[in-house]
Amino acid sequence: MKTAIDSTRAAELFHALSDETRIGILEMLRDGERCVCDLQEDLEAAQSRLSFHLKVLRDAGLVSDRKEGRWSYYTLVPETLTELHDVAVSLQQSRRRSLPLSKSARCCD
Repeated sequence: MKTAIDSTRAAELFHALSDETRIGILEMLRDGERCVCDLQEDLEAAQSRLSFHLKVLRDAGLVSDRKEGRWSYYTLVPETLTELHDVAVSLQQSRRRSLPLSKSARCCD
């Protein structure tokens, strides 16, 4: 039996993924930690725009940051990616429910 989905948390995670720039940031972080200056340069993004997107990802727990001097470094949070995977998998239709109804079984009898 599938466990219930925390719809508030699922919405937060999917919202964080609902922007092309944020997906791009996550893709860039797949290979490891990156300085915000590198992200800004590679995405050709204004600092304020990039900060907004990083905040959304950080608030959802998908990335974490650390400060070193005046620079911030970002990295993926593997546990949250696992959580996201689990939410997506839990939304899959079960094999049992995907079978067509027999002619004698009707939906709203």
